[in-house]
Amino acid sequence: MLRSSAVRSAVALTVAACLGTAAPASATGPGTGTSGIGDPYYPDAGNPGYDVSHYDLRLTYRPEDDRLDGTAVLTARSTQRLPRFTLDFLLDAQEVRVDGRKAAFTRTGTGGTRKLEVTPAVPPAAGRTFTVAVTYGGTPSEAKDGRPSAWHRTADGAVVADEPSSAPWWYPVNDHPRDKATYDVSVSVPAGLQVVGNGLLVSQRTEGGRTRYHWRSARPQAPYLTTLGIGRFDLTTGTTAGGIPVVTAYGKGLGDRRAAATASVGRTAEIIDWESSLFGPYPFEAAGGFVPDADGYGALETQTRPFYAPAMFADGPFVDVVVHELAHQWFGNSVSVENWRDIWLSEGFATYAQWLWSEKEGTGTARELAAHAYAKHPADDPFWTVPPGDPGAENQFHPAVYQRGAMALQALRERLGDTAFFTVLRQWQTERRHGNGTVQDFVRLTERVSGRPLHDLFATWLFTPARPAAPPSPTAPAAGKPAEPASWQKIEAAREADRGAHRCPKSSSPAPGAR
Repeated sequence: MLRSSAVRSAVALTVAACLGTAAPASATGPGTGTSGIGDPYYPDAGNPGYDVSHYDLRLTYRPEDDRLDGTAVLTARSTQRLPRFTLDFLLDAQEVRVDGRKAAFTRTGTGGTRKLEVTPAVPPAAGRTFTVAVTYGGTPSEAKDGRPSAWHRTADGAVVADEPSSAPWWYPVNDHPRDKATYDVSVSVPAGLQVVGNGLLVSQRTEGGRTRYHWRSARPQAPYLTTLGIGRFDLTTGTTAGGIPVVTAYGKGLGDRRAAATASVGRTAEIIDWESSLFGPYPFEAAGGFVPDADGYGALETQTRPFYAPAMFADGPFVDVVVHELAHQWFGNSVSVENWRDIWLSEGFATYAQWLWSEKEGTGTARELAAHAYAKHPADDPFWTVPPGDPGAENQFHPAVYQRGAMALQALRERLGDTAFFTVLRQWQTERRHGNGTVQDFVRLTERVSGRPLHDLFATWLFTPARPAAPPSPTAPAAGKPAEPASWQKIEAAREADRGAHRCPKSSSPAPGAR
């Protein structure tokens, strides 16, 4: 493989330190405001009793002891009367106010640590907009709920970037992709340090030896896509051809990896322009990426500003991982999963974007990559037992979700032809921009746009726990091993990097042959 030993170690450590089993359903039921949102894989996550429209976080961080203090103000609309409700949160709450009045609060949920249960003095009525202000503090890297912390200390600060959950380690949240919101994130750090966040930098002010950075995300954002990078950075700015502001940040301690990181992440504007030509207009107000002076994570599609660990660039430029994470801005970020079992709509599509990039670069067509992926896994390979359309919580980030997921899209492209296929991809983005979708929603769209029944194709490629009888491209050989496209190793390395940032790749190792 072209990955460095540092990347291999990071992926192995991340996989080993996974979530474990899916959280059990909450003991309290619907109507109490304390039940989980109902995700089949994580039934205890989130809350169906309210919908957050905005988070306003005003925080202070001390890197010397990893102390985070501040206040989070949530603006939400109740979906039912709320005598009690919960927030996903792991730090220590000091005070909670609902609509300005002090509220009682306690710990509840899985392990007694994951949920902050709030009892308002005056319960919000159904359909009413209300505010929740939580004053809190703690050490995020030490917060536990049976999983490793999503908040990672670095040599000069910290980074938070993980999937499927990262927000509860640093702010109270309705932690599920169904509940998207806009964000204002203001963080004070010692002068000389910088804060990189999502969206656009609204202000930066230094006073009394500290600098406060204020970042704003003006488009709906799923909680796990919220990120922070705190440390010493070199920032570069630019714009895409369409005028989207691009901010990239590189840790000052990257050393000899800086050149390769710049040669990769520095192509963000170019890649966004190319992906826009395929998938439709870029869906957000800003773009970019950041590479902190840290190690051991991977890469993650945090909204508008993907995170890349320096180890991604240990062996030189790595553009494929940038293509993958930027494709997620459409597939996964703008159109997010309705439930985590719909993960194919995110990872399969981002992988296929890499196949399209390979096609553009002349290093292997999507048809050649699909043929190679199909031939690489014989019929008795356990790889085929994981159906990408509903892989199970234990296999949410299994290689089949990426590889077989991309093969499914190639099979769809072969069936529909390029015109209808790319119309479907753009229509998916247009109709569900800043929303959510299920695999079934996508199937219905393809049938509506194409005017053809396609359930057989999707059943074969997404839901059957066995190797399809024929490869995704009709001209590809059904037996034997086609020559490996020149882009294959880099594409696979990007898959491992992306998977390395997920703390829930519950399969403890890739399927045989997947590496």
